[in-house]
Amino acid sequence: MSDGSGHDEPYDYVIVGGGTAGCVLAARLTEDPGCRVCVVEGGPSDVGDERVMKLRNWINLLGTEYDYGYTTVEQPRGNSHIVHSRARVLGGCSSHNTLISFLPFPQDLREWVRHGAEGWDPGTVLPYRARLQNTIRPVAEKDRNPIAHDFVTAAVDALDVPVVDDFNEHPFTEGAGFFSLAYDPATGNRSSASVAYLHPVLTRPNLTLKLESWAYRLLRAQDGRLARVRVRAADGTDCTVRAERELLLCAGAVDTPRLLMLSGIGPAGHLRELGIDVLTDLPGVGENLLDHPESVIVWETGPLPPNTAMDSDAGLFVRRDARESGPDLMIHFYQVPFTANTERLGYPTPPYGVCMTPNVPKSRSRGRIWLRSPDPDVEPALDFRYFTDPEGHDERTVVEGLRIAREVAATGPLRDWLVREVAPGPGLTTEEDLSEYGRRASHTVYHPAGTCRMGADDDSTAVVDPQLRLRGERGVRVVDASVFPTLPTVNPMVTVLLTAERAADLITGRAAPEPGDVRAHGRNGPNGRHGPHGTRGTER
Repeated sequence: MSDGSGHDEPYDYVIVGGGTAGCVLAARLTEDPGCRVCVVEGGPSDVGDERVMKLRNWINLLGTEYDYGYTTVEQPRGNSHIVHSRARVLGGCSSHNTLISFLPFPQDLREWVRHGAEGWDPGTVLPYRARLQNTIRPVAEKDRNPIAHDFVTAAVDALDVPVVDDFNEHPFTEGAGFFSLAYDPATGNRSSASVAYLHPVLTRPNLTLKLESWAYRLLRAQDGRLARVRVRAADGTDCTVRAERELLLCAGAVDTPRLLMLSGIGPAGHLRELGIDVLTDLPGVGENLLDHPESVIVWETGPLPPNTAMDSDAGLFVRRDARESGPDLMIHFYQVPFTANTERLGYPTPPYGVCMTPNVPKSRSRGRIWLRSPDPDVEPALDFRYFTDPEGHDERTVVEGLRIAREVAATGPLRDWLVREVAPGPGLTTEEDLSEYGRRASHTVYHPAGTCRMGADDDSTAVVDPQLRLRGERGVRVVDASVFPTLPTVNPMVTVLLTAERAADLITGRAAPEPGDVRAHGRNGPNGRHGPHGTRGTER
């Protein structure tokens, strides 16, 4: 089968997407010097780019040339103005985000198994933490701002939750503390997937990087496999790369289902409406869109000390419902006023300020992604359907989170830093008013997932099987957050890293780590305890 482009460039593996998972796979697969690997990445390299490398600069990457900046369709019960940043740079979102790093909770992985992801139980997945190359550690003492210390103290005293010195030491149900980050405290540089996995191996002769190159269509090879990828370079020229062993899709929860649908793999009715020839009818492609929605409450302060790792170094987890196996509310504490959505509602932006962001860890709302056009240059439609779960769980979580945030803010020593509540302001107190504000001021922490979810063979809506193999095709796997059946309670980057490490074993046949091998993160990442209350334990 020919597309008129001349010869294909052959490789053993073609990885579409040089993001968090793609970097792991590229590094692991090229450990075999006889294995030729090509990575197709739409963005530039991060090597030597200080704007990307400096973790604290993350907020200044949003809305720039490093950001695809996808929008959402109208959200009748949420915020229709959210921009869903997706990274356009080597390392993907690990080169773009705050690098808050949590191991997934065991119960989250057990939930995956209940959804048909056999072999993704905690005993199998969690030992892969021993293979992670990133340096992951709690925020260094020099980066711990006094107001963040006082936030932790106030949360502990107001809510009677424990200090958590290391959120990755063992599973927890609630607590406040400084996050673990994938970074180098000495330099403030990221320990992203590209830094940790790809930078040390960029000179391997069997590794080819096609940067600023957009993969826009998958094609069949002569043997019928979906093994060829049409790629457009920055100068507008096209080429075709071919995977002789496997094609690995790592473009993320937006662009992996987008690429599949553009290639004729997805809901047949939708594809036919757009005039796309159907190769494989997979109704689950683009469905089950997940996210962690959150709202924001803002206070004015005076000038604050400048030290920080990335301006959101500490957080709080609460288990409001004792029947839940883990926390059901998360709050990030920002040492800057995050007002992009409150300004639009007419609230002022103080010259100095802080905010808390009540977050829904296990959102029950489900959305979907679909194509607006068969033209690869037209962005897909994203509908997260925020706050539409029938039981009202997500809405209640935000309302209660706003009230809990106020309770923490009214407690010393944090109280002494705060001049006034700017948004929504102390006048909003009823459940109805707080719900309306909380939903309209809501935003995302950029955790889309689930749009190519894995499941059992008899699940017609599953897109990949538990080996991450694309249903109905040979030699294609999906390895990114789109395969998650459900969203982890916590920030999902480490779960993506673990997924990619396990995928490398599934691809190569290498043995998985022993179940007992769950030592600390990384080769050089200390897991020391640095809590603001010294050696106080993490259990009450």
